[in-house]
Amino acid sequence: MTKDKKYMLSEPRWLGALMLAAALTAGCTSTPNRAPVEDRGAGARTPAAAPVASVPADAAKPLPGAENGGKVGYYTVKPGDTLIRIGLENGQNWKDLVKWNALENPNIIEVGQVLRVVAPGVDPNAAASKPITNARVETRPLDAKAPAAASAASAALPAPTAGATPPPPAPAVRDADDDVNWAWPAAGPVIANFDEGKVKGVVIGGKAGDPVLAAADGRVVYAGSGLRGYGNLVILKHNNTYLTAYAHNQALLVKEDQSVRRGQKIAEMGSTDADGVRLHFEIRKQGKPIDPAKLLPPR
Repeated sequence: MTKDKKYMLSEPRWLGALMLAAALTAGCTSTPNRAPVEDRGAGARTPAAAPVASVPADAAKPLPGAENGGKVGYYTVKPGDTLIRIGLENGQNWKDLVKWNALENPNIIEVGQVLRVVAPGVDPNAAASKPITNARVETRPLDAKAPAAASAASAALPAPTAGATPPPPAPAVRDADDDVNWAWPAAGPVIANFDEGKVKGVVIGGKAGDPVLAAADGRVVYAGSGLRGYGNLVILKHNNTYLTAYAHNQALLVKEDQSVRRGQKIAEMGSTDADGVRLHFEIRKQGKPIDPAKLLPPR
């Protein structure tokens, strides 16, 4: 076989290979049908690592009581507040707050919510602390003449002598709620005195189990450990003006709504939520802490 005939016989194979390569090249330059980049169908889900917070439909709805914000007799809830603390700070029973505000769940209050802290029908301005006033006593020099407008009966009175003792001033006018017969709640020594803004009462030392006594007649409005910083706590309401608080007890011996008498044992001294055994004792007037030493009898 000659050389030229050999090339003629192999030419069809060469042409076939060339045609196949051209077809493959054309296939690579065409646009294929691609799969969707993301599935927006019903089966798509938000990744658990990046949840999307939903906005409630009533997000613009004002909080309960917002229309009373800033008014006397109302309180705006702050972060960390509980009904027990709000009641203590305003001189009220937390259960009354539930009733006055028609709260369905006393454990759920919202920051910014406005609560009534004065009983319905009571003038909140009148519920404020009443000042103690003295009867007006007129004074003038002994040699001064009586005013022209004085009555004939006054003019007939004998003139006071030079050495006469002036009559005592009229007693101060007191509110009925101020007539509380106070007693010390424990027999131990005072280890910390009242310091407004730091110590809201007096701290009395003692031994674990020492008796804690009611400082005056009253009713238990709270007995428990739900107020942070106070440990096992008893709160007594004595009238519309005064509350007392007894904190850090190791045992509570009374229940809410129970009536107690002055000197009755209501708890045992302890160290709950404190660095050592002690009784933290507060007297609050209209919810404001005052110095117990000004009301308790001298020892």
